[in-house]
Amino acid sequence: MSNFSFLSPPWSVLSELGELAERNLYIDPNTSLIKLRMFSEVMAKYLLAYEKVEEPVDGAQISRINMLSNSGIIPERLLPLFHTLRKVGNKATHEVFGTIESAQTHLQFAFRLSTWFRQTYGKGDFTPQEFVLPQKSLLDAQHLIALNEELKRQSSKLEEDYNRLQTELEKLKVVEVTAELKSIRRKVSTHVANQMHLSEAETRTLIDEQLSAGGWLTDSQNIRYSKGSRPEKGLNKAIAEWPTTSGPSDYALFIGMDLVGVVEAKKKAKDVVSDLLQAKRYATDIEIKGEERFVGGPWGNYKVPFLFSTNGRPYLKQLEHKSGIWLLDGRRSTNHPRPLQAWYTPQGITDLYKQDIETASEKLKKEPFDYLDLRDYQRKAIEKTEEALEKGKTTILLAMATGTGKTITAIGLIYRLIKSGRFRRILFLVDRKALGEQAADKFKETRLEDLHTFDQIFDLQEIDKQKPEETTKVHISTVQGVIRRIMFNANDEEVPTVDQYDCIVVDEAHRGYTLDKELGEVELLYRDENDYISKYRKVLEYFDSVKIGLTATPAPHTIEIFGKPVFTYSYREAVVDGWLVDHEPPHQIETKLKKKGITWEKGEAIPVYDKATGEITNLENIPDDLTLEIDSFNKVVITENFNRTVAKVLVQELDPDGDEKSLIFAASDDHADLVVGILKEEFEELLGEIDDDAITKITGSIDKPIEMIRKYKNEKYPTIAVTVDLLTTGIDVPEICNLVFLRRVRSRILYEQMLGRATRLCDRIKKDHQYI
Repeated sequence: MSNFSFLSPPWSVLSELGELAERNLYIDPNTSLIKLRMFSEVMAKYLLAYEKVEEPVDGAQISRINMLSNSGIIPERLLPLFHTLRKVGNKATHEVFGTIESAQTHLQFAFRLSTWFRQTYGKGDFTPQEFVLPQKSLLDAQHLIALNEELKRQSSKLEEDYNRLQTELEKLKVVEVTAELKSIRRKVSTHVANQMHLSEAETRTLIDEQLSAGGWLTDSQNIRYSKGSRPEKGLNKAIAEWPTTSGPSDYALFIGMDLVGVVEAKKKAKDVVSDLLQAKRYATDIEIKGEERFVGGPWGNYKVPFLFSTNGRPYLKQLEHKSGIWLLDGRRSTNHPRPLQAWYTPQGITDLYKQDIETASEKLKKEPFDYLDLRDYQRKAIEKTEEALEKGKTTILLAMATGTGKTITAIGLIYRLIKSGRFRRILFLVDRKALGEQAADKFKETRLEDLHTFDQIFDLQEIDKQKPEETTKVHISTVQGVIRRIMFNANDEEVPTVDQYDCIVVDEAHRGYTLDKELGEVELLYRDENDYISKYRKVLEYFDSVKIGLTATPAPHTIEIFGKPVFTYSYREAVVDGWLVDHEPPHQIETKLKKKGITWEKGEAIPVYDKATGEITNLENIPDDLTLEIDSFNKVVITENFNRTVAKVLVQELDPDGDEKSLIFAASDDHADLVVGILKEEFEELLGEIDDDAITKITGSIDKPIEMIRKYKNEKYPTIAVTVDLLTTGIDVPEICNLVFLRRVRSRILYEQMLGRATRLCDRIKKDHQYI
């Protein structure tokens, strides 16, 4: 009886694919692996249908897995099983690969996924059976012919079932799934996954694949010391069961002929950090007898610089001691182990070995500041950061008021860190393309030594490049771009390695307090604010790097990630010191709506705008009275009265043809359109004809928003910009003197960021204050 028979009914295609993989195990393991890949594809399609998730546009299995994983449908613990079935199936298809040992292990993986799937999505009680490895029969020629005929018959039936599969999936998609059912499924799914314990052989298979993804040549069944495997020039090998005087090391890592690391691998149930004790023993007792060589040392008792332990399980912060890959740099006795999300590449290990932090720290102390032209507080911010680095801090936060030159400070800091060799490559992380382009301009404008700019001294990679070159020292990228590369990449070769950057500088590190609804790329990646923060943190935790955050307004999650600021320079300090302008008392435009909201009486018709259909309908069945807050009023109900009333006041205060610029914050994209139109009408009634470009909407929905931001910053028009979220943070336009709020702002952080748009000095227009 097949191990997969419990899947039929209702999942007969899965059952038959599993059975075909079993029947081919000994006579054709290549076919067995191909069937198992098909098995995982069909299961992924079922998951999409059950959870009402659209099939990915490219129809690729890796995209399905990414979607299901990032939606929390596939538990982290099972993710490697899906990926290994996909990868080995690809290898079997394109390289005619297939060994009985590999097919046996992957059959077990498919069986484990089957029991999880049945317990999560099946009906009624189910007690999982133990996996029974198919028996290898002694087949004569006649029996072999009969078996082949049976396999052909089953394959033919499978094709018929495949044709019915799409109809079955379509039916599943229309079944309503309640939030309660989804919650129950997630709990069951996670519980079942956590109860799963892999064997030593299964764990080794997963570790093999993870090492291979990191660029190491490995196969613990065949690339073993006992089978004659030895290091070779030009190859980067993870050789299994390398001898030591106290027992074999699970893997020895060789870059060419150089021994650079030892690995202790245990089953998933084991505590990974504790297993470093065995790795320490291996590093002390390891032997080399041939042409291979040690790379230096010894370092105390260790003959090998880098010690690793792992149990093959993906890294989870909540279970960090029982997951991930742990690395101990054994070259200093004061170093402590740290978790990795994936394996260092051979190049990453080489770079790590060459890094001399003590020498770099001494260079930093001697590096002068005179050529950076910094203000006193900017220099102090750099000094405090470097002091924190010397103390071994790996997360650092600088809090500097908007307009006090965080980017210039960062450029000075980054230049010093790169020049001294403290870091090899830095990721400058922003959350909007406009901010990335603005930062790149600063890097290319700021004069450093001998009046050269940063990009004239070091290789700067700008925001339009997806990944850094080998010579890149600073790579500017958006959070969204890195998330796509890590979590939504449809190409295994393009997924960044954990050693790609050794430092991340995060601009506007407070972000996550609100979702920018104007940016389509954000809406595609994040379900809600918590999801944004979760993925934002995943980016920061993915790379084995020091994290330095820059912000004017630390949010609670910012401090949770980076710790308390090592240096703070407040808005009030900057005003007193003469670096920023203060604001006059806010001008409150009083309206009935502002004071009381808007109220309708029973029976009164309320026109409501439906964003999905674009239609206006009358709201029915309202209570005796209905009051909307002002933001709801602007987002849900179409009316001109409030906005025109406010506009009549604004045209008395603002000048569409003057040197001062104004920024108006609307509640929604449609509201911004309404405000632009009304302002133009009111200004023309007061002043006569005005230039059409003087007042414009700048949101993510317009054509080429970044170009419009440049015009707003560098050209006469527009003088009055209406935005929603796009210009709330990071944009540097010193001529902004007037801020207008046509929306309620419930976030202190967001409000302070919005005020920061007008705090900068501007000598050209003799700016000495701002109006709100």
